[in-house]
Amino acid sequence: MLQGVLFTAEEQMTVFSSAQELSEKLRAARYIIDPITLSVVYLAARMQKPLLIEGPPGCGKTELAYAVAEASGAVLERLQCYVGISEEKAIGKFDEALQKLFLETQGQKLEKDWQEVRLRLHTLDFFAEGPLLRALRYQNRPCVLLIDEIDKVDHGFEALLLEILSAWQVTVPKLGTIKAIAVPFVVLSSNEERRLGDPLRRRCFYLRFEYPTVERETEILSVRSRSESLRLRGQLAGLAHALRGWNMEKPPSIAEMLDLAQALEILGSEEISHEQRDLLLPLLGKTESDRKRLMLRSGFEGLVADSKRYRDELAISRAPGRRGPGKAPAELAEVVA
Repeated sequence: MLQGVLFTAEEQMTVFSSAQELSEKLRAARYIIDPITLSVVYLAARMQKPLLIEGPPGCGKTELAYAVAEASGAVLERLQCYVGISEEKAIGKFDEALQKLFLETQGQKLEKDWQEVRLRLHTLDFFAEGPLLRALRYQNRPCVLLIDEIDKVDHGFEALLLEILSAWQVTVPKLGTIKAIAVPFVVLSSNEERRLGDPLRRRCFYLRFEYPTVERETEILSVRSRSESLRLRGQLAGLAHALRGWNMEKPPSIAEMLDLAQALEILGSEEISHEQRDLLLPLLGKTESDRKRLMLRSGFEGLVADSKRYRDELAISRAPGRRGPGKAPAELAEVVA
């Protein structure tokens, strides 16, 4: 369940009845999750704890928040962090143009009830809410709050988040303290550009994401790509594994491998060969140094050979007598053929 994703004074509304239902709905949202991560997500939801996920770019951290939102029918509020982000960008600010318009239309009251008018000007009616404040104010739907790439902000901005993540409220000058109507399910992602402070870490459950194994990425491709070729999906996962172990400046993300799968499907290709180097170069090499390395003929040929080897090793590991649950012999024959 995502109990605590929606919380009112009267009741808590159940979204997931069990961890098993959460797993099934995440699978329906095309997100593959391992048992440990599933348990931590489930507990974070039940206990209303923020979830801090660290790992390299493109390993599925952000996508988890989107998948939980889809699985629970929740609204997703995203705060994209960057160097120099302001409190106004995150929480919001007073709409001065709207305040001015109100003063112009209420001119007759200014002399009689100025105190009343002044107080009215500093209410939520005249406040343009940012994602942090909006996430606290949903009433009829659960909310997932994604604070993406939190490692890009400084310690001052981290401190700003502590009130929200511990007391589920935010304090704004002249507006006052706004308490949560509904407690959102919070996911903070970090690419580890800097170490986050201990006060923030203490308030969160922690997950460490790495790039998926060949087996896991093959499974991701099976639910996220439209390719029907087991051989191609296995080779794509093998190629991703080979590239990430090649010390690239920018290793391919899961999303980029899904793009590659779509491109090969459009081209009608069912196997990657070294002759496709120049065609695939723009999809795989995203920096000049990576592009130059991929242009080395022996280097790309080696990557293609490794991709086939990883694919075949996976097929052998799933062969009759060793295969995992649900893998049919006919499917294995297609992979190794």
